[in-house]
Amino acid sequence: MNLNHQLLSETLIDAIADNLSAKGYVLLEDFLVDDLATSLQAEALSLSTQTFKTAGIGRQNNQQINGKIRTDSTLWLEGSSDCQQRYLDLMEQLRIGLNRRLFLGLFDFECHYSHYKKGDFYKTHLDAFKGQSNRILSTVFYLNHQWQANDGGELVLYSAEQHSELEVVTPTFNRCILFLSERFPHEVQVSNRDRLSIAGWFRINRS
Repeated sequence: MNLNHQLLSETLIDAIADNLSAKGYVLLEDFLVDDLATSLQAEALSLSTQTFKTAGIGRQNNQQINGKIRTDSTLWLEGSSDCQQRYLDLMEQLRIGLNRRLFLGLFDFECHYSHYKKGDFYKTHLDAFKGQSNRILSTVFYLNHQWQANDGGELVLYSAEQHSELEVVTPTFNRCILFLSERFPHEVQVSNRDRLSIAGWFRINRS
């Protein structure tokens, strides 16, 4: 972790931990300092036209392309630019902070840029099935300025027990949602304009 980079406040990590413990998810506004959020947005915009790949479903050897379930494209973040590394440093700080507070045993973090073109969607799904995945905590960070009500592309978080809507999250710039991966079915509704985000997962080590 580069300590010269802007870090998350301990007060914010406390609030994230409290909300995760109480209800399993938390929605945050103005998550990052403006210059980092703006740099990530600019990089995503520049890369999305050339290097993003059609997203699949499933993991590793079981991954397949299924346009009936999801149609977005992605690019994994590996710390290859300053803004990527700064984002990964912040998530590492959050991983350590949540482990100290909630004893989640989070081992690492993976994430990718996501690009939804006009008409793209991702049907209702779980990020992890109980006991079958090492993904514990999901994160989505949004990179879209001036999102309007008719632009679509909302993330809808559902209650697994009642199949009812818990949150409808507009993908507004510098907004972030974190939620327990095994607990909440969710979908991305059809987007009516280009939509950019960073989707990520804190994982435990099952090896």
